[in-house]
Amino acid sequence: MEPRTIANEKPFSLKGYFLQWEWLLVVLLLAIFVMNANLSEYFLDYNNLRDATMGFLDKAFIVLPMVFIIMMGEIDISVASIVALTSVIMADLYSRGMPMEFAVVICLVVGAVCGWINGMLIVKFKELSSVIVTLSTMIIYRGIAYILLEDQAVGKFPSWFKFMGWGYVGTIPFILVAFVIFAAGFGFLLHKTAFGRRVYSIGNNATASHYSGVDVDRIKVWVFTLAGLMSAVTALFLTSRMGSTRPNIANGYELEVIAMVVLGGISTSGGKGRMIGAILAIFLIGFLRYGLGLVNVTAQTLLIILGLLLIFSVAIPQLKRRKGAARRL
Repeated sequence: MEPRTIANEKPFSLKGYFLQWEWLLVVLLLAIFVMNANLSEYFLDYNNLRDATMGFLDKAFIVLPMVFIIMMGEIDISVASIVALTSVIMADLYSRGMPMEFAVVICLVVGAVCGWINGMLIVKFKELSSVIVTLSTMIIYRGIAYILLEDQAVGKFPSWFKFMGWGYVGTIPFILVAFVIFAAGFGFLLHKTAFGRRVYSIGNNATASHYSGVDVDRIKVWVFTLAGLMSAVTALFLTSRMGSTRPNIANGYELEVIAMVVLGGISTSGGKGRMIGAILAIFLIGFLRYGLGLVNVTAQTLLIILGLLLIFSVAIPQLKRRKGAARRL
């Protein structure tokens, strides 16, 4: 009787490799470049493309931990409110005489605490979905920001702080350099560490992960804390770029962030997707907005296009699954 062997890896398939979702995003990104180049002669200017990243990369910092959250089958719609709250607290403390360096540190700490609160509420009250919990905290965090500043604006920050939003490292925007570093770190954490493998495991089956020895609650709290921290990082870059802050900043950011993650191929049911897909989606949506903005396409039209892209990103995997199921039958 011949010994039986079981392969622990699928054999490499060139066709399967190029049919991955990320390659489709690359094709869409190239198509957007071609379309925008035909619509405006200014689109392919290197300086314009380089500087355009300053306009959309602030929210990209939240996308990185949101990949982990949606990978676990959860969601966080309070991130934009955390951006507003941390920005307002930082600006308010600075206006009262606190050194900007200390105000920045407190901004980051408050963001992490807000994310930690989200995580603790979700793991302590398991009967409540993360949508309900973060919807509640979204209202609370934004409400606190309005209590602190009402309708006022605070600005006149020191010159070194303005560098975060408008500065360059050589000829590269500082925000782009910072994003590349953070993206590499989060990508490594997701794909090359035991923590990332456990996130995938929780997304596939949280109950099975728990009985396999994975501390599901602790990992969820850590991930939501990271989301709060990165929301505070977004607050730093956004406030620096705007030069002032108000309680209503970052309105709608949570929807754009979730759209980027879903378009990047991260399954909303959890346990599937890769960081590179979300990163590609950030630049796809960012350059789409920039290019269409050059020819004065309205914001409402941009929202329709984004909605169609989301439907497309959700429908294609479903059609592939149905096709695969039909073949098995």
